[in-house]
Amino acid sequence: MLFDPQNPINQLCARGMMSEGEGKPQEAAKLFSQAWNEAGNSTEKFIAAHYVARHQSTVADKLKWDETALNLALEIDNSELKAMYPSLYLNIAKCYEDLKDYVKATENYQWAFQYTVFLPYDGYGDMIRAGIKNGMERVRLTHTEQED
Repeated sequence: MLFDPQNPINQLCARGMMSEGEGKPQEAAKLFSQAWNEAGNSTEKFIAAHYVARHQSTVADKLKWDETALNLALEIDNSELKAMYPSLYLNIAKCYEDLKDYVKATENYQWAFQYTVFLPYDGYGDMIRAGIKNGMERVRLTHTEQED
């Protein structure tokens, strides 16, 4: 199982999420960094990188960690992981959008959309689909405004 609750890296990330929920972002960031430093394989590194990205102080740093998480995920041969691709590409697209690189933002929103076939039809899947749709629309409107 990819997200084994007994895995020490997953446990560190779960503790980090608890810290986030308690309003302790510095503690969360420390736990996620510890998870990254202790990760022993690509799956553990992917999971840790995904959470480390959440606590970066600049969009460029967040993008670096989001791309690290995606690249690690793409290396892992696990069909369960494909449901994470839309979210990973969505995060990257949003970073490029924030950096005003609308070409790369569009490209990553399109990749995110292509992988939505792996999303479940539930609250999570609906949230990711809406994020992709909204991002694509924002980028389209920004391009239209820049051309005028």
